[in-house]
Amino acid sequence: MSLRWDPLLARALAAELHERLAGARLRALRLDGGTRELVLLLRESTLVWPLHPTRGGPAFLPAAEPSPNDLPLASRIRRIRAPADERIMVFELLPVRGGPTHDLLVELLGNQWNAVVTEGPETRIRHVLVRRSGSRPLRVGEVYEPPPPSEREGTEVPIPLERWRALLESVASTQRRRALVERIAWTSPINAGALVDAVDGTHDGTHGNAHAAPAAALEAGYALWRDMAFGNRAPEPTVLTFRGDLQPYPWPLPGSGGEAAPSLMGAFRVQEERSGPAGKTRADAVLPPELVIGLERATDRATRKATRLEVEFAGLEDASTLRAYADLLLARFKDVPTGAPSVELEDFSGARITVALNPTLAVHENAAALYERAARVERARTRLPPLLAKARARADALEAMLARTHKGEASADELRAMLPGPREGSGATASDPTRILPYRRYRSSGGLEIRVGRGARRND
Repeated sequence: MSLRWDPLLARALAAELHERLAGARLRALRLDGGTRELVLLLRESTLVWPLHPTRGGPAFLPAAEPSPNDLPLASRIRRIRAPADERIMVFELLPVRGGPTHDLLVELLGNQWNAVVTEGPETRIRHVLVRRSGSRPLRVGEVYEPPPPSEREGTEVPIPLERWRALLESVASTQRRRALVERIAWTSPINAGALVDAVDGTHDGTHGNAHAAPAAALEAGYALWRDMAFGNRAPEPTVLTFRGDLQPYPWPLPGSGGEAAPSLMGAFRVQEERSGPAGKTRADAVLPPELVIGLERATDRATRKATRLEVEFAGLEDASTLRAYADLLLARFKDVPTGAPSVELEDFSGARITVALNPTLAVHENAAALYERAARVERARTRLPPLLAKARARADALEAMLARTHKGEASADELRAMLPGPREGSGATASDPTRILPYRRYRSSGGLEIRVGRGARRND
């Protein structure tokens, strides 16, 4: 599953979110670089937005309390908009108790999705999900530089039909999609096929149709483009089938299979449900991430401990056999050579058996060692079962809680009650036993900070 964005989808979702959230009270933001998630903790709900093409789309979850690591940003959402012909969404935020204004910018460019919080009219960056360098740095303290504005034709007003026809008739039918995306605003790989093959019954599903009447096809494509980009057509949210993936879109497109959805947010929900676990928005995103990380780590430790005890118990020797070997060594004292690593002896039933020895010990010392091993085995058989039962119960309880957490059924208080207290020397405090960053910090010889995720999930 790979989600794609284009200017029409960004504009339509911005309008839908504005209708729902304009005036809503924002309590805090969470920019989780480990999971690449943007979380808006609103008074009435929580908006979770995984900013990675394979992680699904935005979703509304129940309201949740901000965690100590979240960014307090008491404000109201004034407006949500998308600049013309851009894959960027802007949340304009007004402070509740005075202070500077902020903008939250969600960039959906290619596969380099990001979120940036700017402050004041100078748009200085205060927070960023993923820091970037190069020609367009995104670093705290720098002035935000938006991507270069679209220079495609027809951004603000539609181009004439004659210009549309002249552009597309000048290229081969197999190059028309590419020509559209490169030159005409509001087009994208998602809709270019429908714009080129817009005549009913001419869509072949893969390439520009060379068999359609060119004039009719071009005019139909132009009418569809103008209707979507500049018409007053109400959205008809749809889950398209695009290149083998499910793709939410504001309208159905000719030649693309799909199904209607009640809203664009509903279309994203359908996409996630049909894409399997890898594409689902985490239901536990409303919880403080340090609690979820702590639960995952505690579950892993408990499971490994229970497994270790099970392996230890299953590998215990037979105490009676060890004692029989010791008895045999003492009974056949004269038949055991000095310094031998093992000896073959006839046991009390007449069978021949091999007894392993410590060549550095005398015969009676080897027998004593076997008696001690037998005693340890008996003590272990008494000691391990209750430990194993306790460890397995703990692991099962944590695994059940983790499953409930991932389904969004567990509360933060339940997680705190389940998690262990601070370990001695861990540096955690009793009031915050699970304050764990999703990465480890290192320092290079040149003084640069290097962050390494705690496991594959946090390394995303």
